[in-house]
Amino acid sequence: MFIGWDWATETHDVTVMDASGKRVDRWEFPHTEEGFATTLARLRGHGAPADLPVAIETTRGLAVDRLLAAGHPVVPVHPNAFHAMRARWGASKAKTDAGDSFKLADYLRTDGHLLPRLQPTEQATLALQSLTRTRADHVESKVAAVNQLTALLDEHWPGGKAVFAKLDSDIALAFLDRHPTPGSAAKLTAGRLAAWCKRRGYSGKKPGSVLIERLRAAPAAASRLSEAVVERLVRVQVQLVQGIRATIRDLDKAIAEAVATHPYAPLFAAMPRIGTVSLAQVIGEVGPLLERARACEQLIAEAGVVPVTRASGKSRAVALRFATNRRARLALTQFADNSRHGSVWAARIYNDARARKKRHPHATRILARSWLRVMWACWRDGTVYDPATHQANGKIVTVSEAPLAA
Repeated sequence: MFIGWDWATETHDVTVMDASGKRVDRWEFPHTEEGFATTLARLRGHGAPADLPVAIETTRGLAVDRLLAAGHPVVPVHPNAFHAMRARWGASKAKTDAGDSFKLADYLRTDGHLLPRLQPTEQATLALQSLTRTRADHVESKVAAVNQLTALLDEHWPGGKAVFAKLDSDIALAFLDRHPTPGSAAKLTAGRLAAWCKRRGYSGKKPGSVLIERLRAAPAAASRLSEAVVERLVRVQVQLVQGIRATIRDLDKAIAEAVATHPYAPLFAAMPRIGTVSLAQVIGEVGPLLERARACEQLIAEAGVVPVTRASGKSRAVALRFATNRRARLALTQFADNSRHGSVWAARIYNDARARKKRHPHATRILARSWLRVMWACWRDGTVYDPATHQANGKIVTVSEAPLAA
């Protein structure tokens, strides 16, 4: 039997098809606990879950998690690939929920042997992935909030922006919370500012005379808002940045605790310039690829650090691979770029690529590809990263592709 599952946010449509292409069963159910429980029970009536593969147009979400937990093999189908296949069921490319579940089941029946099946990610790896992705979202929000604060100060109080170099530092935010307007800072002197900075533990190595000169030299704003309104706007924005910084610190603590107990962390922790957050990102994004990859080259391709070739009888082009795990590629390239500053081996690979006229992003992906071979060797053999072993002759020799460390 083959199952096609057309998912949505409110309702789902399921079709059961036999090996001859005949629709055996089909139903629609709501996105509720009763709907899922009834559907999984109804599927069990057609056979053991392990013998009922399910084709669905996603790799994650509640439906995928429930199917994996029930023991069904899940075959994710990319929406673009499925859309390209619609012509085989009719030139009109008609689309309905019932029709899509039927087509997914038929696609699984005819081409399922070519499609990889989804493997559940280790719980510890999934936890790190969620923590680091949430942290990345918060960092993005912090950057946006700081930019909004900068724009607010540019318009209403340039002097408040000029005192400290970084507006998202603790000392700068505390200063703006205490002095949100030009009027509130009018009585400041070099001595008072220096004493205040000392009490706050300021480590910018700028004396009070320099800081007060920055404050006084900044142009005066021609704001048409009252000082009370400007004070409220600045303080609210400062509180927003401080709140986001607090959540990032909480996430950093949780990430450090999760990394300390993750089984993959000792394998990669000794790599050059790989801090706690970077290590967590690499494990969280590359870990699932390691767990399901059958060979090192498959791992490299799925991580998106190898180009894709498009060739025909008349042309040949080698270009960046877009169909890939973008978060894994970003985590890898950030680590690779940092590693070249702490490893002679990594710096040589990067510099050789630059000498061949490769642009910085391309050279970084080349280096990331080399690091992936190192990671694959460490994970496959269950050995801790050692420069003397894993960088011999600048290459990683993969004798056996069977992973020994899972």
